[in-house]
Amino acid sequence: MAQRRASRRRVETVASGVAELVPDPDRDTAWTLLLDGAPQSHVDLADPTHLQFEYIRRMAAAIDLAAPAGRPLRVLHLGGGALTLPRYVAATRPGSAQRVVEIDGPLVELVRSALPLPSSANIRVRIADARAAVEGMRDSGYDLIVLDVFAGARTPAHLASAEFAGELARILDPAGRLVANVADGPRLRFARGQVATIRAALPEACLVADAGVLRGRRFGNLVVVAGRTPPPVAELSRRAAGDWFPGRVETDLDRFAAGAAPVPDSAAVASPLPPEGLFGNRK
Repeated sequence: MAQRRASRRRVETVASGVAELVPDPDRDTAWTLLLDGAPQSHVDLADPTHLQFEYIRRMAAAIDLAAPAGRPLRVLHLGGGALTLPRYVAATRPGSAQRVVEIDGPLVELVRSALPLPSSANIRVRIADARAAVEGMRDSGYDLIVLDVFAGARTPAHLASAEFAGELARILDPAGRLVANVADGPRLRFARGQVATIRAALPEACLVADAGVLRGRRFGNLVVVAGRTPPPVAELSRRAAGDWFPGRVETDLDRFAAGAAPVPDSAAVASPLPPEGLFGNRK
């Protein structure tokens, strides 16, 4: 059985590096996408509501709470990967109109051929730079924006600035939500700057993450949930605490940002590289 699964592994060079699609040893219909050895996405074709990565489950919880259960949403995904969250939204909110912007065309073709989308999913994928695409979009066009863009293992600098955050706020419905993945490690300089930057455009926000990551003890993912109306903190907290890997919600973002100012284009930097060996034991 292990030999048969290994033979299903696919390795291709795409625009952003070497992509590997690895069969999940525990789920016959599931795959992990790795880019240059770093786990990027996990998809179960038979059950798109199965979410393997804890930060993705935290993003999904924010999506679930963005509107009453089952209500279709207008969703923009910046960063595609294996299209885990678009598949999740299509399954949990049928009829949602979803657009995905992904810069890596060969990666999109690999995912489409190896991990096809359900025929009923209303998901359009555009090959483009996320910022260039957003700048051409109409005002208030989306109820939900999911920001999860990485070039290699880093978020590009031009997607981490106040000007870009302002563009996201412009295309977001006044009652809408931004759900953003921010990766950072000890001292949290990048994350503090991102919180200040996002809140300058969308002031009502909270963070969801592992307690050790929130305290700057280790590298990991922090999920920012932001908008113009208060986020559903109580329910987010309940969902985070009940996860397989419990997290917590941080609402005192003035304290978290520790005086950081919004980051303009002229000072924006990419997110930090993960520590060497961070993904060495993940499969």
